[in-house]
Amino acid sequence: MYSDIDKENLKKAISRFSKANILVIGDIIVDHFIWGSVNRISPEAPVPVVNVTKEDLLLGGSANVLHNISAMGGTASLCGVIGSDWMGGKLLDLLGDIDSSTDGIIKDQSRPTTKKTRVVAQNQQVVRFDREDSRPLSNEIISELCTFLEKSLHLFDAVIISDYAKGVINKTVMDHLRTKIASHPHIPVIVDPKPDHISLFHGATIITPNNHEAEKMSGIKIHDDTSLNLAAVNLQKTLDCKAVLITRGESGMALLEKGAPVFKIPTKAKEVYDVTGAGDTVIASLALSLASGLGYAEASVLANYAAGIVVGKVGTATVSQKDLLEAVS
Repeated sequence: MYSDIDKENLKKAISRFSKANILVIGDIIVDHFIWGSVNRISPEAPVPVVNVTKEDLLLGGSANVLHNISAMGGTASLCGVIGSDWMGGKLLDLLGDIDSSTDGIIKDQSRPTTKKTRVVAQNQQVVRFDREDSRPLSNEIISELCTFLEKSLHLFDAVIISDYAKGVINKTVMDHLRTKIASHPHIPVIVDPKPDHISLFHGATIITPNNHEAEKMSGIKIHDDTSLNLAAVNLQKTLDCKAVLITRGESGMALLEKGAPVFKIPTKAKEVYDVTGAGDTVIASLALSLASGLGYAEASVLANYAAGIVVGKVGTATVSQKDLLEAVS
């Protein structure tokens, strides 16, 4: 039962986040925000004219997962690919600002650093445009990623797979990770999946699809508790994972542990301004919680608190350890 969760135990776990070291494998993105106001429609076309007031470059994709871990007091390292370009240099600067290791970041001369540009006016996103190359990575780059995993996996307390379908999460890398994890069974593997890559995540410890992704991956339309349970059971059996956590927006979350009934968690969001990066916050807090000794139910409740905080902020946001302690209290 949700009411049986001990909040004091959650707070003690948060205080242990500083001892956790998490590896984040996935697609590294720079989030570019252009902020402004709209006072008129363009005479050239029926589109708003945005008067730009400021711009931000922020850590996005798997780098935002890492940023959330850092903000909550944990330590994390990225394993992924950037371009050998100006934007890649800016991303390394952003990682330097939070004292994050860059040893697992591989530069690929043949592709740009992925950047998502969002234009926001009056707290509403007006348009987004992306600069990216999602072609498969070269064998040389994949080999460098696998070499990093070979040398470094034993240093971490948990592994996050942050899949944005830009090429880093591929069969060779996942097969290599699965082989290495077999020698370190105490390290949980937490996956934020893309439905088209479901076969890559077999044997993961826990996966965190949203409602739409869970429907697509299971082939079951979720419209009530029965279909929710069927979809979760389907995913758990298909992937042979220990747990499935389905994030459901205003309906909260639903956790299925192997051999147990679905555990429903009501949302903690008071107001929802922007869901950008909310999945990153969920998986970051979930990994920190599991690495700090919490079980799946307690870790999921803590992730729900974190999600409730971040959707109340505009833009790619993070949750601090202080924010999380206050929310639980």
